[in-house]
Amino acid sequence: MKKIMLFLAVLGMGFSASSQIETPQPSPFSKVEQKVGLTDVTLEYSRPNMRNRTIFGDLVPYGKVWRMGANNNTKITFSTDVTVEGKTLKAGTYALFAIPNENKWDVVFYSNASNWGAPQELDPSKIAAKVSIETFKIPMNIETFTLGFDDLSNNGATLGISWANLYGGVKFKVPTEKTVTANIERVMNGPSASDYYAAAVYYYEEGKDANQSKIWMDKAISMTPNPAFYQLRQQSLIYAKAGDMKGAIEIAKKSLAASKEAGNADYVKMNTDSLKQWGAM
Repeated sequence: MKKIMLFLAVLGMGFSASSQIETPQPSPFSKVEQKVGLTDVTLEYSRPNMRNRTIFGDLVPYGKVWRMGANNNTKITFSTDVTVEGKTLKAGTYALFAIPNENKWDVVFYSNASNWGAPQELDPSKIAAKVSIETFKIPMNIETFTLGFDDLSNNGATLGISWANLYGGVKFKVPTEKTVTANIERVMNGPSASDYYAAAVYYYEEGKDANQSKIWMDKAISMTPNPAFYQLRQQSLIYAKAGDMKGAIEIAKKSLAASKEAGNADYVKMNTDSLKQWGAM
């Protein structure tokens, strides 16, 4: 019995050692990254070969859920919201499944992207979008399953699907025009209140031009409908540093009242200490 156990242990060690040898994968992993307008789109999938097999209607049966590749789920990631064949799809990562038929496919963007392979039945609550596309015969065979991005423009692209003698495409649009228009309006309208505030605080903390810091802070506060107690606190400190003690005291009193109303004991103490230091209490 001991000899048998020893033999099995040695045999197991042999298999363990051989598993450390790296060999090519039959369906190699691929990662495709594409900028579409201002949206980052990433595909991650494994690529099986035909190997003289009949693919659609045989290896990939008609009417059944297919994982669009091999091994782990095929995944697509959008950095912004998009519309896929007219249907809204939120930014995020999705598993890609297909239900092939002879001339038309259903393509499913599935919110659970961590499965291995295709589920026997799709959970309707996890279908973020389901679209139908036409497929076309092409005059040559594509040996390796291929996903990519075709017909690129600033406003969209087509997710191309190629394998065997078939091609299909899923059109999607990205919000480039909306994003660019918002950026143009923001820049043309000048800096925001938060931009002025950040610049003023930076100048104050770094000991730079106190008067310039005061100008920027005044601009930030004037653009803020209801300045918070901590914003008023910064403004009072900048006024004091710029030598405007009367203004500093007036603003510190506002910050003190606001911090009392907010129940922030730290700012109540800081404002009280400053007002005492400046001779106002």
